[in-house]
Amino acid sequence: MKIAVYQSGQDAVIDKPTRIANLARRAREARDAGADLIIAPEMYLTGYNIGRAAILAESEKLSGDSLTAVSRMARETGIAIVVGFGELGDDGRNYNACALFDKTGKRRLLHRKIQLFGDLDRSCFAPGNNLPLVVDWNGIKVSMLICYDVEFPELVRSIALKGCDLLLVPTAQMAPFDRVAEMMVPIRAMESQMFLAYANRCDQEGDLDYVGKSVICSPWSDLARAGGEDCLILADLDFDALKKSRTEFPYLADRRPESYAGLLDEN
Repeated sequence: MKIAVYQSGQDAVIDKPTRIANLARRAREARDAGADLIIAPEMYLTGYNIGRAAILAESEKLSGDSLTAVSRMARETGIAIVVGFGELGDDGRNYNACALFDKTGKRRLLHRKIQLFGDLDRSCFAPGNNLPLVVDWNGIKVSMLICYDVEFPELVRSIALKGCDLLLVPTAQMAPFDRVAEMMVPIRAMESQMFLAYANRCDQEGDLDYVGKSVICSPWSDLARAGGEDCLILADLDFDALKKSRTEFPYLADRRPESYAGLLDEN
């Protein structure tokens, strides 16, 4: 299996239709390179640091025009697509969300960001309160988190215990937090024994400078890593090698949860 990460730049100066057109162009590029899936960054469809009023105005229901366009894009290009967006929920709340559409255009996963980051998130979004789903896709188990979520090992481990093979993480990681992409993300892949794809931006938006450094990593190495430019990175995922790694680094099998069963209750 091959996957692609779209590290996007200049998003702060373009409108939603242009963003969708750029994603379609990158989706075709990824498909032509043999990829089965492409991942775009957090809040890709609207922008992120655009202020509460703009977020509320740009957020859409799952049946909205933008997500309908992405669903159609997946179907027409024949490649699965993960995209971040502002969701207007049926409960009237706004969520920082991402969705996975398979190559038929069917929405297979929806994730609402659980760990909101500072006032940037908390002034605009309600937190998601459900643990991420793990679903079968193309013969493997996949799940999603968003940006700050992946910095909490408990969330990643909970997904690993559901059998996740591939974790997809749209992000909008800004300076000075480069070390998250450089160090923490590969460690999450190793300690929970899964492939992890982390899709960032590389432009500026207001007072935020997005650091790029998107990565596709395995439990044993970085498979592809971007620098600071708008680009597409691709990597082949070897699931036989993943099975072997899980026997060589048996962190999941060697857990002793009985020894810390009361940890969450006490804290």
